Parts: sequence; structure tokens; C-alpha cells
Amino acid sequence: MAQKIGTLIEEWMQEFGPENGYELSRTEFVKEGSDWYLRVYADKIENGEYTYMSSDDCEIISRYLSDKLDEADPIKQNYYLEVSSPGLDRPLISEKDFIRFKGSRIEIKLYQPMDGKKLIEGELLSLENGIVSVKDDKGNTISLPKEKAAKINLAVVF
Repeated sequence: MAQKIGTLIEEWMQEFGPENGYELSRTEFVKEGSDWYLRVYADKIENGEYTYMSSDDCEIISRYLSDKLDEADPIKQNYYLEVSSPGLDRPLISEKDFIRFKGSRIEIKLYQPMDGKKLIEGELLSLENGIVSVKDDKGNTISLPKEKAAKINLAVVF
């Protein structure tokens, strides 16, 4: 069900997004407690550059998707539609994310410790053939299979 909803949102955003300056980052349809949530994460693009996503932008996307969802009626149970930006600590999921954020500081949380650590931080060098490479603060290159990572996020640096 979640995959079907995600595919519908992708199709609708392929039409709506470029015309209105938005790009879909990801969707999730999850149950939390007794409630279901359809979460849509999107970026705003102006003049080919990613820019600040305001609450007004989220509302524009929300109204569009709400109308499409009401028309298609693909979800039978009650749910909440939430639209937001992916955030400063956005997860890197798609190959496009890894290309876009090459050179950025990231955090990799591992399922199993590697050299005694479950967290690797550093500059994203690449994702090639399923292998993520980062340069740590000591200048060492660390490479590991992406599937060994529980989460890969942009690091929030102040």
C-alpha cells in the first residue's frame, strides 16, 4: 500500500513540481499509534537552485495533493497528510541525493560497529556501486557498503 501511494505522489509531483518550482524528495505512509500519516517531503527550486521551503510552499503542495488524493481516493483508512521540507539533517536515500550533496558533511549510523564505532562522520566523497565513501576529520577515506548503514543523513553543522 505504502509503495502504491508513493508511486501516485511521484506521478502527481512530476507534473506539478517542475511547473511550480518544487521537487519531491520522498514520501512515507506510516502508522504511529492508532493514526496513519502520509508524509511528503519536497524541496523548492528557483532559477535551478535549491532554496528555502516556506510553510506557504508546504501549504500549496498540500492543497494540490489533497485534491488529487480526494479525487483518486487510494487510501481507505483515515490519515493525516503532512507536507514539509526534508530538513537540515535530511536523509540521503537516492543516488541523486548522494550526487547533489557530494562534498557535504554527513553522518552514517551503522547497524553494526566498524572499528568500534557505530557513527561515522565526514565529507561525502561518493556513492559508487553501492559503496559510500567519506573523508573523516583526520583525512582518512572510509568506504563501506550502503546496506551496512542504518541511516545516512546530512550533518547539522553550526
